[in-house]
Amino acid sequence: MHGEYKVPGGKLVVVDLDVREDVLRDVRVSGDFFLEPDEALTAVDRALEGAPAGLDAAGLAARIDAALPPGTEMYGLTTEGVGVAVRRAVANATDWTDHDWQLVHEGPRSPALHMALDEVLTAEVAAGRRPPTLRVWEWGAPAVVIGSFQSLRNEVDHAAAERHGITVVRRISGGGAMFVEPGNTITYSLSVPGSLVSGLSFADSYAYLDDWVLGALGDMGVKAWYQPLNDIASEAGKIAGAAQKRVADGGAVLHHVTMAYDIDADRMTEVLRIGREKLSDKGTKSANKRVDPLRRQTGLPREAVVGRMIDAFRARHGLVDGGVTPRELALAEDLAARKFATPEWTARVP
Repeated sequence: MHGEYKVPGGKLVVVDLDVREDVLRDVRVSGDFFLEPDEALTAVDRALEGAPAGLDAAGLAARIDAALPPGTEMYGLTTEGVGVAVRRAVANATDWTDHDWQLVHEGPRSPALHMALDEVLTAEVAAGRRPPTLRVWEWGAPAVVIGSFQSLRNEVDHAAAERHGITVVRRISGGGAMFVEPGNTITYSLSVPGSLVSGLSFADSYAYLDDWVLGALGDMGVKAWYQPLNDIASEAGKIAGAAQKRVADGGAVLHHVTMAYDIDADRMTEVLRIGREKLSDKGTKSANKRVDPLRRQTGLPREAVVGRMIDAFRARHGLVDGGVTPRELALAEDLAARKFATPEWTARVP
């Protein structure tokens, strides 16, 4: 069995092993990390040898921690990361390079149709009718996108939204409300096979699926990191929020991210009811100060930021240009009309 895991902000960990009689055997850990002293690597292998095959990443890390020589130093490596690589090997997880990735980047769509396309394309990936897909959105109208479990009245000032011509839609994933303006927002979705995140905890899968974009931001001069559970942040403030949904009994995962390129902070705070408790755990009293747009941080036009993000994904994982098929579009248009554009769905949590 073979498992790989790139430690967020670190290096690649590779684990090769067998499982016999429900325990790990012939464990070999390797990678492009740095580790001192040399004998620490042997200690890692020995710590994992004979471990229960069902032990979680934290339990595996504890075994390694107990076995490391005094004074061991790790660079680009964590014992938890080794544990995750082991779990991915046991789960027969796939890697990014095992898949042929397709880019979908088309013209503006309505907010409801974007919600439907996410659901349809991810279901098509689960069914094997579509390759794993990176979809970059173009927004046809301003919107507030609320999480699947949020209360509509608690999150959105309906009168303010109507006054500013803002459509309110509900997505299928959890998480918080996102304020969207065409030209000021960058949104992308990853529709991926469930095997790509096998062996990862729900929390770890967020950082894993967005590691490529952290690299892209770094190339544009933005030092960014994942702030658990689902924020991409920088020293200047929050840049983006992510959300996920497992579909088809885990056969595929929808992971989507909305990034602030620029923002009308006054309008956002008029439309969103951002509670004091939500702000208090972020260490700030003002929603305006929580979000720091990419326009200021990069100094680049939105189109250039999007282009460099796509180029970064292509360079790392491979990417061919594609599009939504007529069948997929028809399914999405029908789903938007039946579900995402209806008051019953939008107000399902009043």
